[in-house]
Amino acid sequence: MWFPLATLLASFGVALMAFEVPDKARRTSAAGSLLSLSPKLRRAFSDQGEFKPKSEPTGFDWLGQHEEPGQTFDQYLASRPNIPGSVRKKLYILPIGEFEKGIAPDLEKLKSYTAAYYHPLKVEMLPVISDAAVPAKERTNQGKKQWKSTDILDWLPKKLPSDGYAMIAVTMTDLYPDEAWNFVFGQASLRERVGIFSFARYHPKWSGGEANAGTEKLVLRRATKILTHEMGHMFGIRHCIHYECNMNGANHLEEADATPMNLCPVCLRKLYYAVRFNPVERYGEMLRFYTANGFEEEATWTRQRIGAIEVAAD
Repeated sequence: MWFPLATLLASFGVALMAFEVPDKARRTSAAGSLLSLSPKLRRAFSDQGEFKPKSEPTGFDWLGQHEEPGQTFDQYLASRPNIPGSVRKKLYILPIGEFEKGIAPDLEKLKSYTAAYYHPLKVEMLPVISDAAVPAKERTNQGKKQWKSTDILDWLPKKLPSDGYAMIAVTMTDLYPDEAWNFVFGQASLRERVGIFSFARYHPKWSGGEANAGTEKLVLRRATKILTHEMGHMFGIRHCIHYECNMNGANHLEEADATPMNLCPVCLRKLYYAVRFNPVERYGEMLRFYTANGFEEEATWTRQRIGAIEVAAD
């Protein structure tokens, strides 16, 4: 099953979907029963005002264009998701083509954030593959080259190392999923545990803009969010409709920019089921990244979350 993130439809004559924002009772229920968990885990997977409920979609937002049923924690368990095992337990990043300094995000920083987000799983960067080696259909859209993302998804499973649980390919070439679509930022296969996404549109230069003092951080923020989002699909986590969450779908760049870097309590519990992390240790790894890269708002929020979980009585 393929999941696209942050897509823009080629045709804008699509009727708006009727989306009902989940109320507090529904959001709480979505995290499942917490009674059997330790106090610290109960605190990690509950909302006491730290998380923003999903807002009403407007215009061409994702939930205004796509009918999403959502996924509770119990539904996640019932889906029997893939999880890392004793052999397939590493996450891989596969760079494709050139990554121009000042335009593309720093790949080592991407690796560092992915390792923090999916702590304690190991993350490795594979050698760069040239554009010429990619067996994907090409087209030109608005004067720029695009690759068909589904062709790449069909090819990527052959590149997944034997000890790899999942692999994300990254590129500076724009992508599209089929002829009816304008573009797609990224796409992942839940079953095959591979994904592809493009950074092409993340720099203001794409739309004729110019860089400024905040551009490098903006590009890094966008890239880390989409990489961790797409990787989340490979753990069987579907788009979130309960909270403002990194697993929200997004229909355009502005909507993607508005999503947070963190997971909501519902999606965090799903990831915990798959990875079995210590929440304080995971947040600590993320805090180090935020602090080192000037993400002050995320750093402040994460410190508060760590404090709230640590004081929960065992």
